This record gives sequence, structure tokens and C-alpha cells, in this order.
Amino acid sequence: SSGINAEYGEYVNARTGMPCHLHPTSALYGMGYSSDYVVYHELIMTAREYMQCVTSVEAEWLAELGPMFYSVKESINSIEENKQRAAERKQQMEKELAAAEEELEAKREREDAPSSRSTIVTPGHSSSSSVRSTPRRLGF
Repeated sequence: SSGINAEYGEYVNARTGMPCHLHPTSALYGMGYSSDYVVYHELIMTAREYMQCVTSVEAEWLAELGPMFYSVKESINSIEENKQRAAERKQQMEKELAAAEEELEAKREREDAPSSRSTIVTPGHSSSSSVRSTPRRLGF
């Protein structure tokens, strides 16, 4: 289970909302500061609920390794930043699309333009006559 820091040494279970405390024998208890999130293995029920086998974690770790139980909500600032980045990416992609369309249109125009065909010149043949004639025979 995991807990969210409420006060020094006191956490609230992220799933049930039950208040829990660090056990005085825990290494995290004497550190002098409380981490925002912890994961614990064992809960001792006395007059207070004490967590044992406690490890400090980051909120993103909980969301990454236990997405079926936890998720990280983005703040309003990060949502606005994401919208701005998405708008910038969309604008960049539209520019790239326009450039690609212009390039494609220029390529089509080059292909459709009449090209000056070069003729193959063969020695012994005149290009003015279109009728083939039999070569003259010299001999006896």
C-alpha cells in the first residue's frame, strides 16, 4: 500500500484514506524530513496504525508501476503547456505538409512539361528521308 504525507511522520493511505504513522523503529522516522509518498508492506494496528517496511517513492513511480491503482493528475499549468506544445507541433506539421505539397506540384509540372527529345544519330542514315532505302551494292 502507499501513503501520502499529511504531517511529519503521518501519512494518509492513498486508496483508503486511512491515516497511518511511521513506526518509531523505521529508518525514515528519524531522517528529519518526510518524503511526499511512501510504500509500506506491513501495517501494525495499535492505538495508532503504524507502517513498517517503509520505502520512500516518487508519485510518478506509483503511476508507472501500478497504473491500475494510481494516476498522476497534471496541474493546470502543465495542461496549458501541453496545449501550447500541441499547437506548435500542429503548426510545424502544417508547414511541412505545405512544403511537401509544393515540392510534389513542382515535380508534377516538370514531368508534364514537354521535353526536348534528343534524336539518336546513326552514321550512314540521313535524317531527312523517312523512307528506308536499300543500300546500293557495288560490285561485279
